Amino acid sequence: MNILVCISKVPDTTSKIAFTDNNTKFDTTNVQFIVNPSDEWYALVRALELKETLGGNVTIITVGPTEDDAIIRKALAIGADDAVRINAHPQDSYYVAAQIAEYAKTKNFDLILTGKETIDYNNAEVGGMIAELMGWEYITPANKLDVNGRIARVESEVGGETRVLECEMPLVISAAKGMADQRIPNMRGIMAARTKPIHVVEPAPIDSQVAITHFEMPPAKAGVKLIDPENMDELVRLLHNEAKVI
Repeated sequence: MNILVCISKVPDTTSKIAFTDNNTKFDTTNVQFIVNPSDEWYALVRALELKETLGGNVTIITVGPTEDDAIIRKALAIGADDAVRINAHPQDSYYVAAQIAEYAKTKNFDLILTGKETIDYNNAEVGGMIAELMGWEYITPANKLDVNGRIARVESEVGGETRVLECEMPLVISAAKGMADQRIPNMRGIMAARTKPIHVVEPAPIDSQVAITHFEMPPAKAGVKLIDPENMDELVRLLHNEAKVI
């Protein structure tokens, strides 16, 4: 079974967010970057579990510059067999999806897995775009995945209900919570990852569809108002007149 797992570099959730160049660029100074959690914990780990059960190969891929090699090696340490880096700045969701699809079209993958969404932009767009560009079926969000022959059986929680879907491969799946449990790289994996090659691919001539004009920080949180628990009339008044939620 030949599986491609898409990974992305994102800021650690504890990073302080700031912008430069008149709020047009994200300031990466002193920012710790990690593998996007749903890419790592769910998509990659489930791919490795399938390989361990059914045999095959797991390739990870990302679109990014040389600086992304560190997070690629983290994913290799977890157990991926091969790594591909498309040597381009990830300009927008379409650009990333198109670059990955262009690479995947000639590689005979059975399954492409992505995380449900990244924790920086939360767009949840790349998986669906890859599927459209590949002409494959697409399932999201996937909370459980089993494979029998060429048939993938997927459980997807939507609107408080669980849907059970069966689809013939090849297909694209976006993995969400429940797909797998996080794995911590062991020393053997970390040492092996240091020597595994990262295959660098030059980008295809694809135009970005979106340009970022500027970033804005959310407004500062206002102070809380404490209401006496016996004063329900005041609580209702504030919820109605100020919070406007009732």
